[in-house]
Amino acid sequence: MGCVFGEPGVGKTVAVQQALHLLPSWAPVWRAVVGVKPGTPQMRASLLDACGLSAASLAHRAQAADRALTEALRQPGVLFLDDAQRLSPPLLDYLRLLWDEPGTAAALLLCGAGTERVIARAPALRSRGLTWHQVTGMEPGRLSETLAMFHDVWEGTDPADVEWADATVARGNFRTWAKITSHLYALTKHSQHPGANRSMLEQACARLGPYT
Repeated sequence: MGCVFGEPGVGKTVAVQQALHLLPSWAPVWRAVVGVKPGTPQMRASLLDACGLSAASLAHRAQAADRALTEALRQPGVLFLDDAQRLSPPLLDYLRLLWDEPGTAAALLLCGAGTERVIARAPALRSRGLTWHQVTGMEPGRLSETLAMFHDVWEGTDPADVEWADATVARGNFRTWAKITSHLYALTKHSQHPGANRSMLEQACARLGPYT
């Protein structure tokens, strides 16, 4: 079991998805959607859907559904649960029981802001955690390089302008940089000048609302 955590918007989900793409093709990735305040039936249905099983016919047949999930998880692969901070201790214990089944070969990856605190309230599951990874904000020294890889609108942008936007608005938050990128791209499409400049970047940042 692994846990990926960090502040909202720092890019946890993006980082995990990119890492999962590096897995060999024979290792399936099952992505389960965690709803708001889910109960056990909703959780079971999400896992069934993620594993390609018939949630409609199994979700309310607990024993049959759990047997089907146990069988599916005998295959090496990764079950990825984003927004896992929404899971209650009983649901975390339900996951633990699934992974305690003999023959389970799948890995469980829990991701979300505050997930580490939620898991701490389920000590039986926490003790099974193999790896914990905290995603921090984007490093100032690599902002220009990272943004240029994210979108070509940043190619050739003055690093000093990027540093200004980060210190003033983004503060290393990947989600904020994605919004700035969207606004900056729209401005460049309507400009007669190639590339982005400081004026455009200031306009893009201003569209995010008041900032200090």
